[in-house]
Order: sequence, then C-alpha cells, then structure tokens
Amino acid sequence: MAAMNRRHFLQHVAGYSALALPGLEFARTIQANSQSLRSRNKSVIILWMGGGPASIDIWDLKPGRPTGGEFREISTSADGVKISQHMPKVAEQMRHLNLIRSLTTTEGDHMRGTQLMHSSYTPNPAIAFPSIGAVAAHEIPKLTGYNRISLPNYIAVQTNGGGPGFLGMTFAPFSIQNPGTMPENIATPKDVGAARMDRRTKLFNSLESGFTSKSAAPDSAKAHSDVYAKAMKLAGSGGKEVFTFSAKDTADLSRYGQTGFGRGCLMAKKLVEAGAVCVEVDFGGWDNHQGIFPTLATRLPQLDKAMGSLVEDLAASGRLKNTVVVWMGEFGRTPRINQNAGRDHWARCWSVVLGGGDLKGGIAYGSTNTDGTEVKDNPVKIDSLYATIYKGLGIDPGHETNASLRDNLGRPFNIAGEGAVPVKELLG
Repeated sequence: MAAMNRRHFLQHVAGYSALALPGLEFARTIQANSQSLRSRNKSVIILWMGGGPASIDIWDLKPGRPTGGEFREISTSADGVKISQHMPKVAEQMRHLNLIRSLTTTEGDHMRGTQLMHSSYTPNPAIAFPSIGAVAAHEIPKLTGYNRISLPNYIAVQTNGGGPGFLGMTFAPFSIQNPGTMPENIATPKDVGAARMDRRTKLFNSLESGFTSKSAAPDSAKAHSDVYAKAMKLAGSGGKEVFTFSAKDTADLSRYGQTGFGRGCLMAKKLVEAGAVCVEVDFGGWDNHQGIFPTLATRLPQLDKAMGSLVEDLAASGRLKNTVVVWMGEFGRTPRINQNAGRDHWARCWSVVLGGGDLKGGIAYGSTNTDGTEVKDNPVKIDSLYATIYKGLGIDPGHETNASLRDNLGRPFNIAGEGAVPVKELLG
C-alpha cells in the first residue's frame, strides 16, 4: 500500500508540476481595500544572474588597470558612485540602491555557489537548507500587519527558484516559465463556473482523503494535499489574472524591454503589488569564459532597461519602501582576463546590489584593491549579507527570534547563519 501511495504522489507531481511546486500560502481574497492592504506586505525581489556575472565590469570597474577591461565608468545619482557605461538607467536609480563591493564567498562551483547564495549556507548532504524565498514565505506572514492573499507567496519566473529545503513542499516556489501567459494548470475554461468548480473541488478532496489518511508519511501527504487544495483555490479566484499582461501593460513592456528578463521584471512588479512575498527572476548566461566584452555589451543594456525600470516604478509608487530588491549570482569573475578574452570563476571578492525596504540607498560599501584581486576594506561574508537583507525586510535574523524554526535534525536554525551580523551602515 505504501508503494501505491508513493506512486500516486509522484504521478501528481509529474503530471501537474506547475501545481506541485508552489509554496502556496493561500487564503480568501481580500475584497475591501484590497490594493492598499496588499501594498503594506513586505516583499523581496531576487534578480538572479545565473552563471556568475562579472561584477568587475558592471559595478566595480578598474579603468586603466590591466584587469580593467574595455568599459568606462559613468556617474550615478548616488554621490561618488560610478558604474558601467552600459547601465545608464540603473545609474539614474542608484540613489535607491546600495553596492556591496567587498563580498567574499567560498564556493567557485556553479551548483555549490548557487546553493550558498540562495540560502547563506554551504551545501551539506545531511541538511537541505531552505532558500531565501522559502524562508521569506515562512516568516513574512508572521509580521504585524501582513494581509493574506490568494496568490502564491513565493514565485519563480523563468526558473525553478531555490528549493524549500527542510521547510517542505508547502514553501516551494510556484514556477512561471512564460511571464505574461496564464500558467496552464490554473487556467480555468470559460464554461467552468463557480458551482462547477466547487463540485470539482469536493470530488478532489474525496479522492485525496484516502491517500492522506493511509499514507506511511502523513506529513508529506498533508503537504501534498494542502498544495493541491490551495492551487484549486487560486484556479477559482480572480487573483490569477495578475499572471497575464493586457493592453494597459504595452507601454511598460516597451520600457522594460521585450526580452524574457524584461517581461519577468514587469511580472515581478505586478506580483509584489498584488502582495506576493518573494519573486525571483532569472537572467542566465553569465558564464563568460571567452569573448566577454562583446557579450556584455549586448546583455548589459537588457539588464539595465529591465532593472532600472523596475526600481524606478517601485520607487515612484512607494512600493520600494516595503520591497527589498537584490541583484546577485553564484559568484563573480576573475580580475585577470584569460587567453580567450574571458573571465573565469571568482569568489574571493565581488559585488552584489541591494536596496529598498528598511535599507538606506546610494551607498557603495567596502572596496577592492586597484586591480580587484583582494578586498581592501570592510569585507562582507554571506551571513552578513543575508542578515542585512532580512533586516531590510523587517525580519530579525537573531538566534532567539528564530529559535522556533528548526531543521530536519530538530536543531534551532538561524536563517542568516550562526552569529550573523547585518551591515549596520546600510540599515535605515
């Protein structure tokens, strides 16, 4: 019987992946004053640069040095802060953002670096650490003033996002592969009204009750059942329309760029305005071991257009004060330019960008030496970065606060890392 239950579970996951992945913390849609209430929810947007971006060519240029590359610096709206010539729109918004130019991490492998930068923890085969999106989906609904919504709390755009780890399937990301198009498994045919949807829900619950009650792994079975029940609520609600673009989005699509990343960033804006807790948008392709400068000259304007428009719109609407935006990848790239006119993996010193929420703006924190080969001052480790992000969201990363959150071995889990201290200079 246990084997049959497992097969049943895996068939559901395989057949309905868009519904089986989500960390869907659903409740009834708020009707009265819904937009103003949702706008008070804290959110985080992760702009994930898969492949390892060359931050030395974007945020921490070394003009005139052998490691400096082909690009020049431009001034920004943040006093004394300069970035790449290919990022003029972001440059206009730098007063809202902060650069950490002295991040130092430990993983130069793509998979391990991705896990580290998503969770603040070095990969460990004994523990599946939850990603920042899963932790945010778990912790932000506990904050005072949080208003429940009918959308998934954690949404990954053009990626599967970071895993939920030991927090379980309930906090896994809901994946959108084509931003602007209704996800297939929540699109309800026009001839299916509320009454018919209600009958389908009752039938589903009847079929699932046996699986849950007889399962050899009741916690997993309940998580499985909860995900499907919440997904069906979304399919029957009006909240799902936020996943589509309409005629009124045409001008914004032009500003953000008709690229996958541009559409993803516009979707992220719409989703956090609707109350989503975490949205991760992927822009891969940064593993530039050869021909890096012509590649960046094409890709950076796409990044600039989308990221700059996103920050501009969040700031203009007032939403940025409740939304932390984080730009990062799994590591940086070598200051030395290799024989193939590219840069290789480099975790010793590199840059990330963060702003919004309870963070200040317009600060370049820390620095590297003249060639970008070492941290010169104010080194920042991954746990401090994460503690700063969580503080910006209004989440206390301290041990006492999160003692109730325990890993799969039953031990207290520190969401930013053991003894993590935020960068106080970046806190508002």
